[in-house]
Amino acid sequence: MRVISGTCKGKQLKSVPGTSTRPTTDKVKEAIFNMVGPYFNGGRALDLFAGSGGLGIEALSRGIDTCIFVDREPKAIQTIHKNIESCHFKENSEVYRNDSERALKAIIKRELKFELIFLDPPYKKQKLEQLIDFIAEHDLLAEDGVIVAEYGTEDQLQENIKTYTVLKHETYGTTAITIYGKNNSQF
Repeated sequence: MRVISGTCKGKQLKSVPGTSTRPTTDKVKEAIFNMVGPYFNGGRALDLFAGSGGLGIEALSRGIDTCIFVDREPKAIQTIHKNIESCHFKENSEVYRNDSERALKAIIKRELKFELIFLDPPYKKQKLEQLIDFIAEHDLLAEDGVIVAEYGTEDQLQENIKTYTVLKHETYGTTAITIYGKNNSQF
């Protein structure tokens, strides 16, 4: 795993030890950022099932100002810290060990909005539509922000979830990527 583009291009990233996480491949990561970027002029990102932090770090490397990384696994949190330190993004990052619902409730209290939200839960345990519904209900997405949902191709997501609609959808082998935005998005 590596940072593909931006200020940390080529930087190797550590992966989470063990088999509890499934890192996004470089091919899929590059495809995601070609769909939503490829570069950003600031903004805030949320990497909700961060694993090694690869998606959030890629966003920071490509111009996002700050990123909140959330994962519930201690080994993942340690790996995220190592990766953001090696990329010199410590000042731009917040890292929390928490589950997704509790993390979103804490974010609501802070009244934060995001230009970029990554949802890449473990494929077999996902609740993507409920999470997107919750994000929409609490208006956590900035006006032109996008949600990047990564999941197994055996699953299907709805075209519309509350005020969000599918802007793009692609499959890469057994991985599906769906990009959601607000119905009035200029994406």
